Amino acid sequence: MPSPARRQPAARSTLSGVLAGVGLVAFVDETVFHQLLHWHHFYDRSTPDAGLVSDGLFHAVGFVAVVTGLFLLADLRRHQALVVRRWVGGLLLGAGGFQLYDGLVQHKVFGLHQIRYEVDLLPYDLTWNVLAVAMLVVGAVLTVRSRGPQPAVA
Repeated sequence: MPSPARRQPAARSTLSGVLAGVGLVAFVDETVFHQLLHWHHFYDRSTPDAGLVSDGLFHAVGFVAVVTGLFLLADLRRHQALVVRRWVGGLLLGAGGFQLYDGLVQHKVFGLHQIRYEVDLLPYDLTWNVLAVAMLVVGAVLTVRSRGPQPAVA
């Protein structure tokens, strides 16, 4: 019986990329917008202390996503089952999907935080969400184009 990594290398490659992409975008968001620029916290509807705790939890979840994605990547490579185009497509799907979810659901629907405060939000929202859609489109194209027999990479 083949190992799990050999059974569905394309799907596992995509999953690994998606997890790494979610974690990567969470890391960039947390590092740049929360810590370096101090534009917002993950949860801004309470005290600064609550915002800081929410940032820590957000960072932990992103870290777990990236580590899990990289462990799956290592397992795929060990079994020479990695489908690189599917992994990169998954990375962009995860990054773009999380960023669009953040921009639409967390920012607008739930109002957990905004990208920035005391400025005109439209240019920030458009940039954030257009980049997310661009990542999703490129990720989807890579994933769809990789269907069919693919050489696995060692």
